[in-house]
Amino acid sequence: MRKRTTGLLALAATAALTLSACSGAEVGGSGGGGDASPTGSAGGDSIRIGIKFDQPGLGYQDGDQYTGFDVDVATYVANELGYSADQIEWVEAPSAQREQLLQTGQVDMIFATYSITDERKQVVSFAGPYFVAGQDLLVAADNTDITGPESLNGKNLCSVTGSTSAQRIKDEYAQDVNLLERPGYSECVTALTGGQVDAVTTDDIILAGLAATPANAGKLKVVGNPFSEERYGVGIPQDSDQCQAINDAIAKMIEDGAWEEAVTANTEGTGYTPNAEMNPPSQDACA
Repeated sequence: MRKRTTGLLALAATAALTLSACSGAEVGGSGGGGDASPTGSAGGDSIRIGIKFDQPGLGYQDGDQYTGFDVDVATYVANELGYSADQIEWVEAPSAQREQLLQTGQVDMIFATYSITDERKQVVSFAGPYFVAGQDLLVAADNTDITGPESLNGKNLCSVTGSTSAQRIKDEYAQDVNLLERPGYSECVTALTGGQVDAVTTDDIILAGLAATPANAGKLKVVGNPFSEERYGVGIPQDSDQCQAINDAIAKMIEDGAWEEAVTANTEGTGYTPNAEMNPPSQDACA
């Protein structure tokens, strides 16, 4: 990863994790709330941001606390748009519901390991990217049979409903792999540790977060043979006018060092290092 000036003060000020629970535990937040404004101020309007609730290191809910890299980036961006941390309403955004949440106005933006694709651009818009991951495999720590996607013929593979990760492996690498879908990554990991599946697939930074949890420490490993490029974008409604403001905020976070600090803080102890050729990424021009 390219070295950048540290931004301890910036990260502390804008990525504080003592956030109000608000009503984000229910999909859609508190009855839709008022319209979000790019110039919110303390005590004013709130902003509804979709994240994952079950991805340690990226988007994770523990009581009324929300932690992870996506949460840190979202908090920084929201601050740049004029919202303090306690004005954020965190909304759960499962993979299969992200487009619906944006199209129906239940969230204002989504930071949820949301890869930018041409197909998704038909129904939603994106700012970013703010991170580039690579698809990889999570296996048992003592597994020596699985070294990459080509090793999965005849094996059982888990991914979450709504994700394209497992189908990509079946289409491009291992036609005879057996696919199993679960509603969340925690359920996939349970299937892996219980011997129901041989591997879990998704992006490498997600897998690193799963492997680093206390319950999984020493039991699982990331194969370390990434085979895709997943450009994480900020999902926004197609009629949103916030793309450039979001891109400017991401660029500022990268430049002042807060982005790098957030990556390190959320993957520490896993041995994971982002691909330095692709990270930190430049943001796409807004359409």
